[in-house]
Amino acid sequence: MRLSLACFALSVALAQTNVLTYHNDRARTGQNLSETILTPSNVTSATFGKVFFTTLDGKVDAQPLYVAAVTIPNQGAHNVLIVATENDTMYALDADDGSLLWQTSLLKSGETPSDNRNCSQVTPKIGITATPVISLNGGTAAGIIYAVAMSKDSSGAYHQRLHALSLPGGAELLGGPVDIQATYPGNGVGGSGGTLTFDPGHYLERAALLLLNGVVYMGWGSHCDLNPYTGWIMGYNASTLAQTSVLNVTPNGSRGSVWGAGAGLAADSSGNIYFLDANGTFDATLNSKGFPANGNFGNAFMKLSTAGHRLAVADYFNMYNTGTESNADLDLGSGGALVLPDLTDSNGQVRHLVVGAGKDTNIYLADRDNMGKFNPQNNDSLYQELAAALGGAIRGAPAYYKGKVYFGANNDRIRAFQLAKALLSATPASMTATQFPYPGATPSISADGAANGILWAVANSSTAVLHAYSADNLAQELYNSSQAPGGRDNFGAGNKFITPAIANGKVYVGTPTGVAAFGLLTP
Repeated sequence: MRLSLACFALSVALAQTNVLTYHNDRARTGQNLSETILTPSNVTSATFGKVFFTTLDGKVDAQPLYVAAVTIPNQGAHNVLIVATENDTMYALDADDGSLLWQTSLLKSGETPSDNRNCSQVTPKIGITATPVISLNGGTAAGIIYAVAMSKDSSGAYHQRLHALSLPGGAELLGGPVDIQATYPGNGVGGSGGTLTFDPGHYLERAALLLLNGVVYMGWGSHCDLNPYTGWIMGYNASTLAQTSVLNVTPNGSRGSVWGAGAGLAADSSGNIYFLDANGTFDATLNSKGFPANGNFGNAFMKLSTAGHRLAVADYFNMYNTGTESNADLDLGSGGALVLPDLTDSNGQVRHLVVGAGKDTNIYLADRDNMGKFNPQNNDSLYQELAAALGGAIRGAPAYYKGKVYFGANNDRIRAFQLAKALLSATPASMTATQFPYPGATPSISADGAANGILWAVANSSTAVLHAYSADNLAQELYNSSQAPGGRDNFGAGNKFITPAIANGKVYVGTPTGVAAFGLLTP
């Protein structure tokens, strides 16, 4: 079974939504509301399945991205799938048949991808881990792909670099790449003389890149919690690749990294950034404004201002038992934040909310206008908390569709929580029958507006499985890739933190050896 819907020309693709960033948008909702081809009635094993698999040169940890009708030099217009590997290679594939349009190595002469830094989290090589981000406002460049790549040179030195690649051809743009370097005032671990210095070999860029108001933002995690490390966030000018701002959220402490199991920093329409910080130092002594006295925000739900392209902590929430949770590695940092659309509460007040969850099985719903800060006695200052709402730890991002928020926890069913009057339901509105093994699942949504909503998720098993459910009722499974006889839709071993991307009638899934595409089958 090969390609389907060949009669649909590029004019159809032009009506489709591009997937230019992790989970579809800066709010990280995970929804494509312009999917007119896939419906609950045709996503069945009789009519839907694997349409191609393209083998690549390394593991695909980043979410694939999609751009319709790109003019490729000497090849004409193609719908393009952008896929990055841990071998430091960026690929542009024809999104309809998986054929190669171009590929380029992000290594400099004499370099290799990084070794795994004695850590099993990304192995055996570390190259491009974070989902890139694409700008279509590149002028004559006709689109720019921004990506962070890690490498190792012949002298054994490690490098982290920001690349800007031409979407049509893969060439380096804007004088790139640029080496990522930074310092920050502080007396935290690994610092010297009141200054912290970013060590490119000691950090991993797993969190998806965020392009916001002309700046590319990135957050930094560690390799297997190997000390010393602190919590870095950086911004780079998207036009010049010059560094615009650096922030460290544990400058006088330790840990507190930013990784979110690959989820990207989220943003609202006012230019604020949201994320869940990992276990690390939090100052329970507060200053007069209610902020940690020494600037350490470990294990906090964070809001950053980007006014004037300068990163600064604008607000935060941290739970009353944050020290206990950090010490037990039950922190928030394994999850991603999701910025919700404006909601109206029971008093008619419009609420601006952000939701997230981590390892402690609780769901945290915060008011973006008043995150709640810290109270050592309780969490009453938080807008809403659903304690023990999930059956396991979250290692990934939630999704949003039509008034519901979907979470896929470790060894748990995917659960849909209904929003009503700006509050989440205390119990799930529906759940999948399937339990998803470690690390759980990051769901994605396809729909045609408010119709034909489908939730997609990948199970990380020895033979990976793509699942599709009715987004209105998760108890209704429409399809999974193990249903067809003879292993027709098998696409290899699983891989953790994989987020499916849906565009123009196809579902794209990264794997340890390449990328799989699913769509309607040729009759």
